[in-house]
Amino acid sequence: MPSERNKAVFLDRDGVINREQSRYVTHLEDFIINDGVVEALKIFRDKNYLLIVISNQGGISKGLCTKEEVDYLHLHLQRVMSNKGIEISEVYYCPHHPDVTNCICRKPDSQMLEKAMARFNINPLQSYFIGDAERDIEAGKKAGVKTIKVEANQSLMEVVGWVE
Repeated sequence: MPSERNKAVFLDRDGVINREQSRYVTHLEDFIINDGVVEALKIFRDKNYLLIVISNQGGISKGLCTKEEVDYLHLHLQRVMSNKGIEISEVYYCPHHPDVTNCICRKPDSQMLEKAMARFNINPLQSYFIGDAERDIEAGKKAGVKTIKVEANQSLMEVVGWVE
């Protein structure tokens, strides 16, 4: 008998989870959680969605930040959410930038979503990708998940009802 597949809400980071700024977010003092994120993630959690962050972090390959700095921000995010009873199952990010190197993991490609779906046994037909850029929507569509486009820094509570 096959096991039940999971469902997930995939979330872009900058502009969706934390405040989009005019520069790369590389330091903790610049990592500001957007309004409505905690409340929305609790609702998704209560609907039994896995919560997975999918993010391009091209500042690494451009030399504007280190992998360790990005990892530290993600650890901070996971700790903050854990303290509020929310589990972020994983954070996937692409450290590449097309000005520096080519890759197949950077959104709008869907490799990060596909890795998560394989690892966590996720059914794409029951899953969503919430992003603030067309590349997020394109990656979600390539992976076969429903997509929700928000404005940068928009409260997720405005779209939480769109996730069934």
